[in-house]
Amino acid sequence: MSKKLPGNTLTFLTVGIAILCLVLFFRQIQEFLLEFIAAFQSIETVREYIAGYGLFAPFISAILMIFQSVIAPLPAFLITIANGALFGFWWGMLLSWSSAMLGAALCFYIARFLGAKHVARIVSQPVVNKTDQFIQKYGNYAILIARLIPYIPFDVVSYAAGLTRIRFIGFWLATGMGQLPATAVYTYLGNRISTHTKLMLFGFSVVISVSIVIWLVKGRNHSN
Repeated sequence: MSKKLPGNTLTFLTVGIAILCLVLFFRQIQEFLLEFIAAFQSIETVREYIAGYGLFAPFISAILMIFQSVIAPLPAFLITIANGALFGFWWGMLLSWSSAMLGAALCFYIARFLGAKHVARIVSQPVVNKTDQFIQKYGNYAILIARLIPYIPFDVVSYAAGLTRIRFIGFWLATGMGQLPATAVYTYLGNRISTHTKLMLFGFSVVISVSIVIWLVKGRNHSN
């Protein structure tokens, strides 16, 4: 009969193998991370990084978008612009929008599966409480509003929504509708990229944010 390894021994072996792999592949890992970080310095570098994968470029782009949606603090708008430049308006928009939707769904169900205790390491409990109150007051419109404002982190909204009582279908539809305008604009800018792109992006963000604030103020005044 084979004997099972004690828990401590198994843990020691696992850690030892992990350290050995890090030592053997340290240079490759370091080069990969440096290249990955350098890729997100500008629109041009992101586009070149994705294009460098050739036929696998759409797949890499989707992974990057899902990755930034779930855990990585990567600028999603750079990926969207790069998709517009590489794949054209319609295909670029579809790729960016669908992969962002997959990322949102993952965040939502990760929060539902793990619960507030573990997700609190990513999203603080006060933020979840405020989000729950906001959703209770505005319903699915709360998610729609949050998606329309460029400055609100994508993953925070998805995780927080997963910890509230909102139904997934409502969250999914509101996210889809809220993401579409910004995705379309960023993709169009990528397809028509110029030296004035950054200025246009800033102007777009300001206009959207101001419009949402005005809409909220008017809605609150009418309710009072």
